[in-house]
Amino acid sequence: MTEHRVAAGALVLAALFYGVTFPVVHDALRDVTPFAYVLGRFTLATLVLLPSAAAVARHGRVDRNALARAGVVAGVLLFGGYALQTVGLQHTTPSTSAFITGLYAVLTPVVEAAWHRRLPPFSVSAGLVVATAGLYLLTGATLELSRGELFTLAAAALFALHIVYIGSHTRRLHPVPFTTMQLAVIALCAIPPTAAEGTGRVTALAVFAVVFTGVACSALALPLQLWGQRHIGPSRAALILLMEPVFAGVAGYVNGERLGTLRLLGGAVILAGIAFAELGPSARRDDVVGVLDRAR
Repeated sequence: MTEHRVAAGALVLAALFYGVTFPVVHDALRDVTPFAYVLGRFTLATLVLLPSAAAVARHGRVDRNALARAGVVAGVLLFGGYALQTVGLQHTTPSTSAFITGLYAVLTPVVEAAWHRRLPPFSVSAGLVVATAGLYLLTGATLELSRGELFTLAAAALFALHIVYIGSHTRRLHPVPFTTMQLAVIALCAIPPTAAEGTGRVTALAVFAVVFTGVACSALALPLQLWGQRHIGPSRAALILLMEPVFAGVAGYVNGERLGTLRLLGGAVILAGIAFAELGPSARRDDVVGVLDRAR
């Protein structure tokens, strides 16, 4: 029980780091180009984690072939997701981007069900429905899908696939080298499009966005997510990570965006959906089965 709560706390902390970046990145993209931002962020994150990853590889048993295969696949999925999300954020508001990105929590159980050929438990499914309704209220998003919304929706689908994919490898691979491999792949993938479109204007805000997201969101939050998913199944992990837009709303408030009563209610509804799934006995049994499946 304690281990489960600590894992849930790790996912909440990861969601905090992810959520507070929306206003920062949105403002920075007025200056720097999307792929230059992605390249800078993930290059820095790789450099931050590389010494720790090397130490783990030197002193522990690491299946390098499995790490390379899983790291490349997961890194490509993440690159696609972050690239599409970043491009989409140029053409939509931070709150709308947060809502559509949060749909990965709805898509994850669908991907997981197809992956494991079984349906998610009722408590998780019901919690996702409630939390998604709250997410819509929180962000005040519309159902209109312009270019920015379509890019972000595609990003959400890739994030869902990434969550399920890493869930099948987190118990076999140490989170630090696994994270470092993914970050390095993302940085390498970002080099060609950055060379093609340039960097834009490298302002103080753009540098701050790269440093903050590179360290907090990539070098810290992603390993926390990978560790948390060692003990919590993909569908419930995605649900906990739905706190990301709650934190995005708080960050928006600090940045000058004011939330009305309806949006505050949305944040409360998200928390209610998470609590419903967390307390549901069928969800807990599903996590036990998922952990046993991944341990085999």
